[in-house]
Amino acid sequence: MNENLVKQVRKLSQQYAYTSIQMHEAVARKAGLSGTDHKYLGFLMEKGQMTAGELSTLTGLTTGAVTGLIDRFEKKDLVKRRFAADDRRKVIIEPNTENIMALLVPLYKDFRSKSEQLIASFSDEESKVIETYFLKAIELMNETTNQLNSNRK
Repeated sequence: MNENLVKQVRKLSQQYAYTSIQMHEAVARKAGLSGTDHKYLGFLMEKGQMTAGELSTLTGLTTGAVTGLIDRFEKKDLVKRRFAADDRRKVIIEPNTENIMALLVPLYKDFRSKSEQLIASFSDEESKVIETYFLKAIELMNETTNQLNSNRK
């Protein structure tokens, strides 16, 4: 691939990331959340219940910031705290999937439908190339995140 095309694809990838942030911020505002809280709620939905410490590790937030995050979610009935049966010092955070879905699904309905139509417009071969790009890009981002986090310690 020539150098100009590499630069163009990189620039489009950056623009995609920026535009994604803007869209998610708009969705978050409509849902009464901050943009980062909205994304952290997504972590809980994807991963399921976890301890406050695990959420801290996953997000990179301090335990104090995670406590504030959980407080905000709990006020909106989006999560529930419970103590671990084997260790009452451990707090398990359980996403209230029904309430989260009721809040967010309507805000994403149109986007999701149009995204599915867009994806369906590509051939299987083109879709595989797109899938490969995303998988490898995610791997690179995870590597960079892990490297930066390990340098923090």
